Parts: sequence; C-alpha cells; structure tokens
Amino acid sequence: MSHVVLIVDDEHTIRTSLKGILEDENYTALEADSGEEALEILGREAVSAVLLDIWMEGIDGIETLRRIKGMVTDNGLNQGIPVIMMSGHGTIDTAVSATKEGAYDFLEKPLSLERVLLLLERAIREWVLVQENRALKARMEAVHPLLGESRLAQSLREQIRRLAPTDGWVLITGENGVGKEVAARQIHAQSLRTRGPFVPLNSAAIPEERIEIELFGQEDDHLGHAPSIRPGRFEQAHGGTLFLDAIGDMPLRMQSKILRVLQEQRFYRVGGRHPIEVNVRVITASNKNLEMEIVEGRFRQDLYYRLNVIPLFVPSLRDRTDDIPLLVDHFIQLQRESLSQDRSFSEAAFKCLRQYHWPGNVRELKNLVERLMIMAPASIIQPEDLPEFIHKRSVSPASTPWEALLDIGTLREARQGFERIYLKVHLERNENNISRTAEAIGMERSALHRKFKNIGLA
Repeated sequence: MSHVVLIVDDEHTIRTSLKGILEDENYTALEADSGEEALEILGREAVSAVLLDIWMEGIDGIETLRRIKGMVTDNGLNQGIPVIMMSGHGTIDTAVSATKEGAYDFLEKPLSLERVLLLLERAIREWVLVQENRALKARMEAVHPLLGESRLAQSLREQIRRLAPTDGWVLITGENGVGKEVAARQIHAQSLRTRGPFVPLNSAAIPEERIEIELFGQEDDHLGHAPSIRPGRFEQAHGGTLFLDAIGDMPLRMQSKILRVLQEQRFYRVGGRHPIEVNVRVITASNKNLEMEIVEGRFRQDLYYRLNVIPLFVPSLRDRTDDIPLLVDHFIQLQRESLSQDRSFSEAAFKCLRQYHWPGNVRELKNLVERLMIMAPASIIQPEDLPEFIHKRSVSPASTPWEALLDIGTLREARQGFERIYLKVHLERNENNISRTAEAIGMERSALHRKFKNIGLA
C-alpha cells in the first residue's frame, strides 16, 4: 500500500523536490503552502505522515503542529499521525519546543534526503503498529461479551438488545466490578452509533480542578497566534457515545454544566469564546444510590431525572454464581493468548468459587484467574490453590459478632464497631491489600487510611 505524506512548506522548490523524491520511493505526496491549507487537507484526506516547515506565513509550524495533534474529525482521520518538523534556522530550543508539542523528530535544512526517507519509514511503521494495536483493543473492548446463561444474565442482554438501537440516555447501576462499562460498550456496539467513537470518563478518577477541561476541552492563546485547542470528552464523542462512569462522584458545580449541555447539546471550551455543538448519546453509571445522594444534597434532582431515561441494573456476581464457569473459561482464554499457559479448574475448585460471596464481583474473579494462571503450580487448579479466604471460607459475615454491637451504649460507638468489623472482614478477603480493599468497598485509598485512623484500626 502506498502511504500518503503531506509536505507543508511555503517554498515551492522544496515542496517540488521532496515530492519527486517521495514518489520515486513509492509514496503518494500531497502539498500545502501554509498551515491553514495543511489543516484543510488533513480534515478530508487520510495521511500517514506530515513533513512540516516551522517558519511560514500565517500560522507557523509550531502552531500548526499543535492543531494537528489536537485534531478531532467527524470521520476520525489523521488523529495521532507523526509530524516531522523542518527548519533552515534550527536551534536546540526550537527542536525542544517542537518535541514538547508532539513532533516525531526535527530536520535541519538543507535536508539530508537519506535522513528524510529513514525518518519517514520509521515514523510510519511505528504509527501503523500503534493504529493496529488501538484497532485491536477497540474491537476487543467493543465486543467484550456479557457472558452467562443464568436468568439474570439473559435478562440483562435482552434489555440491552431492546434499548441499544434507541438514542435514549441510560443510567446503569450496580456494585463495583459488576461490568457496568462492559454493558455500556455493548449498548454502543449494538446502537446506530456503532461507527462513531465510544469515549469513557471515570468521574471519580479525575481531580476536581481538572474535570471541566477533561469534559469540555480548552483553548489557549499563544502570543497573539490563533488559539491552540485541546478537545474534551464531549467533543471527542461527537457522533458516538460518551460514557460517564461514577457520575455520583461528579462535583455539584459540574453537574449543573453537564445538565445544560444535555439540554442544549452545545458548550464552550474552557477559555473559548465560541459555542461547540455536538451530537452525543450519554450513558452514565453509578454504584451509589443517587436518590439518597439527592436527599443528602450531593446530587442534583433535575440531572438525575434527565439521565435516568432508561434505567439498567447490572446484577452482582453472587446473585448469578452459575455463570462463574463461563466467566472463568473466558478469562482463561484471554490470559492464554498472552501467557501461553494452559490451566483449568477442577469441579471442587468451581464449587468453592460458587460458595464465595464475591465482594469485588466479576472484576475480582478476573483478577483471581489472572493470578492463578501465573502462580498455580499445576495445570488443574484445585481448592488448595485458591486463596485461603475462598477455599476455607474462613471469613464470612456469619462468623463475625454482629449481635454484640447491639450491647454497645452509644450509636457512635456502635457505628465505629461495625466499621471496624466490616473493614477487618474486607481486609482479610483481599489478603490485607489496601488498594484492592479500597476498590472493593468503593473508597479512595487515602480515605480508607483516614478511616483506619479514625476508628483505631492499625
């Protein structure tokens, strides 16, 4: 396949010379004499690499580079393509500046044609590999199945089949680790927007001071040049689906802005002066009781009713333990491709897995299978290969003295006693791993440390 290279330079002789050399090497060459023309071409033509001069009339090469790196096109063209900068007045500072803005490399004029061809070949080869990996990952994520033959699993798939072709907004609820994002991806894959992007954002993972930029993007002026643009998630999801996970953790001030975007389908980038119109289907998810969050003043009622057009509940793994063998086989296949190891579970091991209560749900099961694929001593996994808290069921709610809490004097002391027992149980279930415990109970790691200190649990 002939790769297309865009040559951007305001000197006609350089463009002509480069074009002739590239075509001799079986490249297809396009020409632009300005940054503005280059951006116009990139908006409609698929290109594999760009040779970009720094010093040009109009917007210079550095600003053109910023815009290329920030491009979001409806047809998905040219996002992340390699850009090789060229300059006849190159300095170390200029090269460093270009690299910081995302340039693949820097060439000084007069050009070494051998180095031009070498850099182009290497840049395009790396870019093709990245594109192939991204496409493979996207296909795997998009078709990741909602496995299970239980009544609950079949009901969930049927609900998704019915709601996916509509454009209605969906609120997915369920515990941590049940597969809410998998359900959202299935909705997108079966929708009329399947050719558009699926853009996820975990609201709980973004610092509050960054969330507005992540959602709506940013425009910055650079010394009188045209503003550089960083698109946000709403803009990236144009024509497709935006998935806002952990919507219950969204700051209140952002909730009102999201509500306005949902109503108007338009917004302003941070620092921007012109409205951006988008066509986006919004799917949200939460492991919190949003109705209780409304009562306690942490979530807007009007946003809740706007999002909860179609509610979808994803059941916990302990409510569909008959699906565990199918899920385990699926996770084994995924690991077998990367580890080249063959493993299977005995019936006795499956019996232990069915009896366990899975506080971390499908995510916990997936992590366990990955661990055992690496660490299990034999090809057939037996109960003794499982973590002790699973195969001996040494920790369960029935083994803890909940009734003793009723004899404690004050409500505050009883609450602290419950929290101490609850956290000790989950710590043991997660083998005293703080990070896994925090994830399983839906807390930030730092908040869990503070809780330990408050209730006197070392």
